Amino acid sequence: MGPDVPLPLPPQFDNTEDYIESLLHFTTSSWLLQTLCGGVHILDFYTRSPDLYSTILPQSWRDWFKTQDIMDILDLLMREDLAQFDQEHGVWRNGPAPPEELLHYVRDVRKHLLGREFPPPGSGLRPQKPTVPRHIAIGMKVKKVHEVDNFARYVDRLTSDIASSDNKSITHLVDFGSGQNYLGRALAAPPYSKHIVAVESKQHNIQGAKNMDVLAKLVPKPLVLRNKKEYRAQTGKGKKAKKAAKAASTLSVPVEPAATLQVKARPEDENTISDPFPGLSQDYVPSVECEDGECAPVNTPEIMQNKLEVNDMTEVEAVNPHKDSATTTTTLQVYTEGQGSVQYVEHIIKDGDLTPVIDQVLDSSQLQDENIELAPTDVKEPINLDAVPKPKEVNAMVISLHSCGNLVHHGLRSLLLNPHIAAVAMVGCCYNLVTERLGPPTYKLPTLRPNHPRLIATSNAFDPHGFPMSEKLANHPLPHPKLDNEAANLDPPKGIRLNITARMMAVQAPFNWGREDSELFFTRHFYRALLQRIFLNRGVVCAPVDAEGMVGAAVSANGHTSHVNWTPPNGRGPGLSSDGTTTPLTIGTLRKFAYTSFVSYVRAAIGKLTSPNSFCEVDPAFIEEKMDGLTDEDIKDYEIRFAEKKKELSVMWGLMAFSAGVVEAVIVTDRWLWLQEQDEVKHAWVEPVFEYKHSPRNLVVVGIKK
Repeated sequence: MGPDVPLPLPPQFDNTEDYIESLLHFTTSSWLLQTLCGGVHILDFYTRSPDLYSTILPQSWRDWFKTQDIMDILDLLMREDLAQFDQEHGVWRNGPAPPEELLHYVRDVRKHLLGREFPPPGSGLRPQKPTVPRHIAIGMKVKKVHEVDNFARYVDRLTSDIASSDNKSITHLVDFGSGQNYLGRALAAPPYSKHIVAVESKQHNIQGAKNMDVLAKLVPKPLVLRNKKEYRAQTGKGKKAKKAAKAASTLSVPVEPAATLQVKARPEDENTISDPFPGLSQDYVPSVECEDGECAPVNTPEIMQNKLEVNDMTEVEAVNPHKDSATTTTTLQVYTEGQGSVQYVEHIIKDGDLTPVIDQVLDSSQLQDENIELAPTDVKEPINLDAVPKPKEVNAMVISLHSCGNLVHHGLRSLLLNPHIAAVAMVGCCYNLVTERLGPPTYKLPTLRPNHPRLIATSNAFDPHGFPMSEKLANHPLPHPKLDNEAANLDPPKGIRLNITARMMAVQAPFNWGREDSELFFTRHFYRALLQRIFLNRGVVCAPVDAEGMVGAAVSANGHTSHVNWTPPNGRGPGLSSDGTTTPLTIGTLRKFAYTSFVSYVRAAIGKLTSPNSFCEVDPAFIEEKMDGLTDEDIKDYEIRFAEKKKELSVMWGLMAFSAGVVEAVIVTDRWLWLQEQDEVKHAWVEPVFEYKHSPRNLVVVGIKK
């Protein structure tokens, strides 16, 4: 079962053992790779002396990059056939040939990148046009249609292979972090007609998925009876809405304006699809999203989560008061097309133990029982879920389409922790959200950055669910020299570690970069790095120093080596709060018009930082004082003086993103190795499941239990 070779190996290797040993050796021994992947930060690019560009890259590389167009450089890194340089050629694309040292590094990186071609070579598959019906594809963009179409087809083929080889069919598919349930909706509808258990932690996502079912006409729209005047008053759609809302807010118990025949959406949930965070206060700041937009933020403050759990109580939950509030079946729906069903389960995934979820699984085939009361609509949806019997046997497979961070680790571990889980097939993303299992290194890493608090905080996590999963990587011997304060009799250093900057770079998609989009984000990086130089010159931040000079000093929580020259109330010093944590200078997202020119960008950024409702923790008055007197002519002068260095930043960012493909290979290989190390696992493999150009995180990790 599965491909002949369990990993999509690059052409230079024909067996996994040689590839893994070479990958780990290159990862731990290449100074340049480790420097580009986690050893530098882009905000230090114009604030260090000597600058990062001349410090990291050899002179021969810099001289050659100066003669080449940036797109030609990217082509050399990722697309050009390097075999042409095996023979002596002094010319390439009407210019000088690249230096041999650069070619050697490019070959080394390419040599260790996992194969991403889809369909996989030797699989016998051919590219197919999307077959997702239009009403099922509602709400999906082209990228999502491609992902759902191919992964649904893959899951269907995998379940058939499991049934034919083990003579035991998969009864349910457990979708980890189902979100709007695009994948589950496609699998539950014809031609697949699977039984889906959609596990989601956020009630508004579940409600949004149910709304999608209605829009897709798989579920009839619920009949809602309401008092129109009262409804308009409470939802702000009437003339006297503000007055009525103010009066209603004084009531200790909210008035219920509507009566429904089914589990209904509250009035404010009508905008669930368009508003990704309904019900959250304005103080809530989402966490960093993936670079290529694979997933939504997952950082929900505990107080907000508790608020959602209390306020988002549905009628189904009300008739099941004895059930665990952390794991609740909100709806069981059997689609009117085909024989598939979707069971929405509200559950916060904290580890691989899915017992609370499996205990919620209901037998949708028994809804025809005359003793079960159904809502008076065409859809088969029980009013009282306690009346629905449990299935005699659950033999489930855990699936996910782009699970954030540790969710993939939890899903893989569910194979061992749950007797009812027979297989897993998970596509991961958001490597920046993966935690770290090992402690801080006891060896010297090649880095131009100090051990700032953000790196220390993440490396000290000691999260058993974090990276690396496998014992192979956790115990891999390292060639690094010990720290000066380490005793000579201690064991040699071991364990592969990837800091948060390296993992964040691994979610880039450099092989998809074209001239237009490359110029766009190169410009954005240039603007932000140059603004940091202005902050330095105006005294907003301090000058960055090397690791030796930063011992015990305060630096930015954003990861660069400059700290803010502002002391918070009751703070311990510049950039340090009272509890010792650093104060980040956070700008966040700006509107598109801000990137039309550097002047527009600086004005928009300063305006955001100095606004009273700024998310930045730094006092707006401090920034306003430091930036006072900065004219448009001053800003333009900065842009003119650093114009030639924009290309240098673009080259460095391209090298960082290209090299980070090795980081992704290490993470994916580690997950496969963990499956291989488990006695309970019969088969394990990794392969692409859709095209990289549509979705860069296209590798699925599959495990089949014995």
